[in-house]
Amino acid sequence: MTSTDFLFNSYNKGKLVDGSETSEFMVYILAFIVSFAVVVLLIPPLGRLAHRLDFVDKPREDVERKLHRQPIPLTASYAIFTGFFLTYIALTKEITWETAALVAGGMLLLTIGTVDDWYKTKGKDFPALPKMLVQVSAAVLVFASGIAFTGFVNPFNAEYVMLPIWLQFILTILWIFGVTTVINFSDGMDGLAGGLSAISAITLFIVALAKGQSDSALMSIILVGVTIGYLKYNKAPAKVFMGDAGATFLGFILAVIALDGAFKQATMLSIFIPILALGVPIFDNIFVVIKRFIQGKAIYQADASQAHYRLLRAGLNQNQVVGVLYLVSTCLCLSSIILMLVEL
Repeated sequence: MTSTDFLFNSYNKGKLVDGSETSEFMVYILAFIVSFAVVVLLIPPLGRLAHRLDFVDKPREDVERKLHRQPIPLTASYAIFTGFFLTYIALTKEITWETAALVAGGMLLLTIGTVDDWYKTKGKDFPALPKMLVQVSAAVLVFASGIAFTGFVNPFNAEYVMLPIWLQFILTILWIFGVTTVINFSDGMDGLAGGLSAISAITLFIVALAKGQSDSALMSIILVGVTIGYLKYNKAPAKVFMGDAGATFLGFILAVIALDGAFKQATMLSIFIPILALGVPIFDNIFVVIKRFIQGKAIYQADASQAHYRLLRAGLNQNQVVGVLYLVSTCLCLSSIILMLVEL
């Protein structure tokens, strides 16, 4: 048996059979390397295919949000999807109801996102309602598989408060749909959404490790691998985009990781850990939604009101804007880790 076979076989249902911390650490390293390598290897051929199919984001000088000046392939989402699930399924060696729900939900988002991206290549906008319905459907699949926000620990008597099923359903769907949406809204500048997702995933990985949640830790480190692999080609000037298909997928997985990890047995204080870990896209887009509502604009109508566009108009260049938002995200993520340490 090779060392790789040992690592694969030592991982079972999110927990290492032999309990060895060294083996567990090696599994996480392997997960990162494999997911990173898959994305890095798949993006170039997918990019060439995108140019042949004209599946590219074309520059438009009349649209403030279009910052690039040459056609960019929109196919990184398929590399990200493949890298994530290929690595996760290979390491867990089984298909549970939860895994099946993740794959099915991810495929739904990838499909509707591809349709949306195809419309964009033609200079058109895909209707918001079908996208919303599919995103909600993906969230419902996750809830049906058993991954949900079920309740919290009462700070006064340390007893777990189990929420009624209808409230579990509403909160779970709102969380998944919300995070999916805010990550997508944040994908407006080279390296931004991918980098913010990577920072959040690193934070959720640390939280999962501290809480002994090996399955959430595995998903988190795989997500770090695929996002960093994507950033190799997406840092300014970007050679590839993940489009709505990729951004919604990253948001979907981040939301599920938080539900399956940081939100489990949450206290009133630790509820804020995943919220802070995803703080930049969440808080920025809450501001954007409120602003659009006050101005009477459609909430889903794309514009240039996000923080990255405001910073760009303030005089910063793209690299500076991304750097500032990375820094703010890192500070919020460190705050979430401090909260976790207080809890421990």
